[in-house]
Amino acid sequence: MAIGFHEIQEKRLLKVSFYMAGLFVFVALGFALVTHSGAILFDGIYSLIAFFMALLTLKVANLVQLPDDDRFHFGYTAIEPTLNLFKSLIIIATCLYAVVGSINSLMTGGNSAEYGLAMIYGAFATVGCFAVSGYMTHQGKNLRSDLVGVDAHTWFVDGVLSASILLGFALAYFIEQTSFASYAPFVDPILLVLLGSAILPIPVKIMLDSLKEVIHKAPPEAVTAVIEKKLKQTLTSVPYEHIEVRISKSGRDLYLLVHIIVDESFSVATISELDDIRKNCEAAMREWDPSIIMDILFIKDPALAG
Repeated sequence: MAIGFHEIQEKRLLKVSFYMAGLFVFVALGFALVTHSGAILFDGIYSLIAFFMALLTLKVANLVQLPDDDRFHFGYTAIEPTLNLFKSLIIIATCLYAVVGSINSLMTGGNSAEYGLAMIYGAFATVGCFAVSGYMTHQGKNLRSDLVGVDAHTWFVDGVLSASILLGFALAYFIEQTSFASYAPFVDPILLVLLGSAILPIPVKIMLDSLKEVIHKAPPEAVTAVIEKKLKQTLTSVPYEHIEVRISKSGRDLYLLVHIIVDESFSVATISELDDIRKNCEAAMREWDPSIIMDILFIKDPALAG
């Protein structure tokens, strides 16, 4: 779990996402105008959303590096899950809008498109999106950055969209050459319904994970058990009856509030001895996981830990 965080690398990856999103906006909207395809227009709108979200993400990446101040006593890291929550809601709304619009199109006879040109776009976009997603995932695997992780997922979703567009238009192009050509206009809206429905679980998962951080829900019990076990290993020299740990993840920070309920044999001559215990414990925990921020309280009455 000892993962390093590199601010320069994070910003570089987010800039790659920003510039590539801008490129895909122009390409997708241009092809949508030429081919009259609703699916490509949806892909272009998705890229446009990704472009503005990438711009906002770059701003947030600068903010979360700032120390706490008079306005934000606990720093700016809480903005990170808030942004990811906002991004996921925008993607969900876009998918639902596309599905509803496509159902209406199906009921009015479908939508014809220039399938040959659409396949060229599908091939370009599929390769491009998966390349950006793979690059960000590979380069960001050693970063403690949810911003990069969510962006990589966003590009993967866009890649799935583009690949599906490619396959769907290849099918429509084939149908046009047969006696079933009258059914070809239904491919585009059917494709949009399937795409919008299929990718919804990804932004929904991001939304739920981000919401848990925004409301400071504790991590799963399996995760807290590992953290508590490691914490107790750093306190073997302290005679205690029980350790009460409260855990909250906010963006790239993992906050621990630790109440050490000491037993009768515990005694210190100076406050400095307590400070030394705190420093040694936090140093060991941060060496294990650099995202950890801790507050440690020594108490005798268990009721004070409640």
